[in-house]
Amino acid sequence: MESVSRRMAKFALSLQYDMLPEPVVQITKRLLLDSIGCALAAVKLKDIQASHKYLQQLGGRRQASIIWYGDKTNLPNAALINSLLIRAMDYNDVYWKQDPCHPSDIIPAALAPAEYRDVSGKELVTAIVIAYELEMRLCLAAEPGIRERGWHHASLTQFVSPLVAGRILGLTEDEMVSAVGISGSSHFTLGGVVASHLTNMKNAADPMAVEAGVSAAMLAASGYTGPPEVFEGKESLFQVLSSVKWNQEKLVDALGQEFLITDCGFKAFPTEALTHQPITATLEAMQDNNLKPDEVKEVLVETTKRGVDILSDEGKYHPKTKETADHSLPYCVAVAIAKGNVLPSDFEEEALQDRTVLDLIPRIKVIANPEIDSIFPSIKRAIVTISTYDGRTFKKQEDFAKGQPERPLSEKELLAKFHANAQVLSERQRERLIQATFAIEKYRNLRKFIPLLIGNSRRGVAVKRKRR
Repeated sequence: MESVSRRMAKFALSLQYDMLPEPVVQITKRLLLDSIGCALAAVKLKDIQASHKYLQQLGGRRQASIIWYGDKTNLPNAALINSLLIRAMDYNDVYWKQDPCHPSDIIPAALAPAEYRDVSGKELVTAIVIAYELEMRLCLAAEPGIRERGWHHASLTQFVSPLVAGRILGLTEDEMVSAVGISGSSHFTLGGVVASHLTNMKNAADPMAVEAGVSAAMLAASGYTGPPEVFEGKESLFQVLSSVKWNQEKLVDALGQEFLITDCGFKAFPTEALTHQPITATLEAMQDNNLKPDEVKEVLVETTKRGVDILSDEGKYHPKTKETADHSLPYCVAVAIAKGNVLPSDFEEEALQDRTVLDLIPRIKVIANPEIDSIFPSIKRAIVTISTYDGRTFKKQEDFAKGQPERPLSEKELLAKFHANAQVLSERQRERLIQATFAIEKYRNLRKFIPLLIGNSRRGVAVKRKRR
């Protein structure tokens, strides 16, 4: 019987654009646009600027462009920082049926090699679909999910990113198998990067697994070999992570026949996915009853045990960084009450000192509800009860967050999110980028598409560097 990695490699090499159903192509374009918008929203964050400076210090071959900045670096580094740009705001897509993941983190594993190899827009779309189909299946294969055993989903991304990069780079089947073995045997990630007081590593964990996959693909292309049975072999994934039950067939079931990408959700808020139902319930309770922040005496949030454990521990009641705040259920609910929405600006340094928000946080109590745990993760229910100083009580239950397939973002909402995120570009450039992304399959190569991702003020800088 063929190994799992070989079956995945065969899928990644055989899938063609013409095999993609129209709904799959359309959602892929929407996800690509959303991801670019998230990247553009992050360009001025301190961790992004630090990462960009680090890559400049490393130097290297000029193979692929960095979004917005415009300068070029080698393929692994371009994949790293572009993935970090997409991830940094915690505003990109989410898929969570068993293990949670953000498949768009892997898009740069296709984008950087696609620019370098001068492939078509159709080939880029196909590689992105490969990323989603493999990542989402990996997130369904373990019960409970590996996140429930203390591992981060980047431990799954490391198996997917080499196949995505390898498809674009033209690897053979054997080289693809080796690439999966190289990356998949060496980049497991601890869940501690998203626990307690969060640091920049919360954003970087998955991008580093993307970088590793691109490096592994390039290494395999040079003739380097890796474990051919990295899933089912001796001391490989299934044996080592044995505290979960693996369903091997789910990893490869109906690949190329049934597409999971249409089940991926968009984020309506730049926060950890499990905060979205409580935020939505809070906003609706406040708006439906015309409540004002100064009327709120107490808020009870009923959620999962995990929501209490990782989103409402002591550190989350005193967030000092963006990374901790956007994973803090008390902070996110307090912002929703105080401001009537939760936006990227609510996680800037100055916003973290907002007195109204800080005064509300101690009034928010988060508890685990066993009934909610019994239906998790298929339904991520939240129940929010708001009590006022004059004795009134308002309760709201929310099962599905805005942006998920059950409550999808409309075209208008998606474009509004993109425009809000991409303010570093002019309105004219944003419109051109929207049109280009929705027509990406018409590009014979990406030479005219990639410049649209770069800020007008940065283009001259990139040109000067090229001439040097």
